[in-house]
Amino acid sequence: MYRLVYKLACANTVLAAAAMLTVPSVSAQTSDTIEGGRTTIWLSSTFVDAVGSLGVTPGTVSPASLSNGVIDLPVSSGVVELGNARAQILHSGGLTVTSGKTVVALDSFIIDTTGSMPVITGLVVADGTLLGRVTLFDLTAPSGLTLPLDPHNGELTLDSVGVTLDASAASALNSVFHNTFFAKGLEIGTANVVVMLSPIS
Repeated sequence: MYRLVYKLACANTVLAAAAMLTVPSVSAQTSDTIEGGRTTIWLSSTFVDAVGSLGVTPGTVSPASLSNGVIDLPVSSGVVELGNARAQILHSGGLTVTSGKTVVALDSFIIDTTGSMPVITGLVVADGTLLGRVTLFDLTAPSGLTLPLDPHNGELTLDSVGVTLDASAASALNSVFHNTFFAKGLEIGTANVVVMLSPIS
């Protein structure tokens, strides 16, 4: 399992360096503070069946919840620029993956749209040891999304956000579980993100 985290950490370093080179120059934008909310992910049946066939047991880190293939993650804070959709959305809690005596926690998720592509990163803890923040999932914006983002009564909602497995995560998972099922772009599920906003004065 440490091989998994080592590969993910190395890949994430490369992605972070690439993002620094590709982020456009920042123009004046109006930023809003994220004061709370919730991200809900409906897991795809393909992913759920695959995890079950591998004998891997999913769980949660409080206060996140997992029930009937639906993950519920409370949003704790963050900032979003409505004009260009650049944002970092921080979450409380996370997921656990247990295989035999090995327990890996994926905690404190961040939806990050400030780089070259939108992703979800998370803190990885293997058998109680913190191993760092890595990129786990790639995100696809919902069709028909227009800018600027348009909140209603201080609430911004994004429906039907695609969640797929990141390439580095796929390679590492195949190595750990000794199969070839996991691949870049594997559908994890579909997310709904709801956040409450407060303008930064």
